Amino acid sequence: MKFALACYGTRGDVEPSVSIGRELLRRGHDVHLAVPPDLIDFSQAAGLKTVAYGPEIQAFLREDFLRNFWAQVIRNPVGSLRELWEPIARYWAETGATLTSLADGADLLSTGLNFEQSAANVAEYYDIPLVMLHHFPMRPNGRLIPALPAALVRSGAAASEWLFWRSTKDAEDAQRRELGLPRATSSSPRRIAERGSLEIQAYDDICVPGLAAEWKKWNGQRPFVGALTMGLTTDADEGVASWIAAGTPPICFATGSIPVESPADTVEMISSACAELGERALVCAGGTDFGDIETSDHVKVVGAVNYATVFAASRAIVHHGGSGTTAASLRAGIPTLILWSSADQPYWGNQLGRLKVGAARRFSSTTRESLVADLRRILTPECAANARELASRMTTPTESVTKAADLFEAAALRKAG
Repeated sequence: MKFALACYGTRGDVEPSVSIGRELLRRGHDVHLAVPPDLIDFSQAAGLKTVAYGPEIQAFLREDFLRNFWAQVIRNPVGSLRELWEPIARYWAETGATLTSLADGADLLSTGLNFEQSAANVAEYYDIPLVMLHHFPMRPNGRLIPALPAALVRSGAAASEWLFWRSTKDAEDAQRRELGLPRATSSSPRRIAERGSLEIQAYDDICVPGLAAEWKKWNGQRPFVGALTMGLTTDADEGVASWIAAGTPPICFATGSIPVESPADTVEMISSACAELGERALVCAGGTDFGDIETSDHVKVVGAVNYATVFAASRAIVHHGGSGTTAASLRAGIPTLILWSSADQPYWGNQLGRLKVGAARRFSSTTRESLVADLRRILTPECAANARELASRMTTPTESVTKAADLFEAAALRKAG
């Protein structure tokens, strides 16, 4: 069978599709991927046929806007959401053309969160199954903000979906005209659900207590498979393992794909806080260039590492709150502090508190003093025990990828039958 997989975003957004694509390829299928231009090498290294999809990721992210997104939402919710969605509309035609070519002759089309509406139209045009990969509970539900009434939260999420549809309607209408499809009279999520498409939840249901029960009414359309990662090794792993083994387990700081504003100040804050606590610090750079910043003996700065092994060897983990990194720290069974800035990061930070396995704070409001206090909150026997217990109930990366690939095959076979 031929599978067309499209995903747009950072490495954390793309890796789920690449991991499934690699497993489908191993099973003997013809697999084609579309990813951002700057991640083509990453996909091709997994042996997958890959084409460029949309602009380079830095042209799409708008780092300053994302860093301050939630503060702007509080001041101007509708305006901020429209600004967040603007790049989707701007690149709709370009990505739609790529998807139309990618899915030609395919038995199934899948998509990540970005541009899923365009993908839904292409799947409708070819009359093939569509599979969504959601690393965050995107669809309206009452578990998103536990402090508010469930009905209010669901209504707010439904209103946001409607607003997105209206904000991007011109771009969608143009695509549907090009494909010869009738004009849409309802939002894309509603049409996706009515078509019976799979919306795979690429995280563990235990991370969002009560959500599986709330979505049971969807009769298996929203299955939970766990986080989809490959656990790739890196050139830095051996050196990092030696450094860890030479002393006490460190506190691991993972900075994520969006660069921090001041790398030197960030390293100084980490170094000072860990010195006060008597801890070593391992700083794992993602999208941030820490250059030749001088560090103390108790601090080591490296590039990309294998989170699965490094996190498991750490005493605590501090990261940005991306869904994939959050899953890695939860699977490692290590207390975690999320210093969030945008998108779904504050949600995952809130979940750590609910699950009693960590804490969270906005990165922009973090100081040396607050970092020390937050680390003391999670460096307790109780938090460590809770983290280990939760880890024992999570799916493994292999289980998650196998479940997802099984669902892809089953969906394609139902269509073929």
